[in-house]
Amino acid sequence: MNNSTSAQLANIDLSQENRLIVTGELGFESVPEIYANSLKYFQSNPSLEIDLSGVTHTDSAGVALLIEWLRHARQQSRKISFHNIPSQLLAIAQLCGVAEMFPRQG
Repeated sequence: MNNSTSAQLANIDLSQENRLIVTGELGFESVPEIYANSLKYFQSNPSLEIDLSGVTHTDSAGVALLIEWLRHARQQSRKISFHNIPSQLLAIAQLCGVAEMFPRQG
């Protein structure tokens, strides 16, 4: 399964370990499609682990994506955790004062 923007900015795939793997650039162009493509995984999984180790670049849209995933998980009574959050994304989140919102491992 390979969901990507036409510009190949970002992808989201489900690994064999049932972990969502996000790769590429998370920006204003790619985040809406990544979010839309991710919603189906919330329906079939009581908990979600999202691995961001493949994110090569991000801006504030990447932070907004994580916040939106948190909001959606809470609405659906799902557990969510983030793995390998890139330092660039954490720096933006810290600057915005929201870094502590993200349940993370690794």
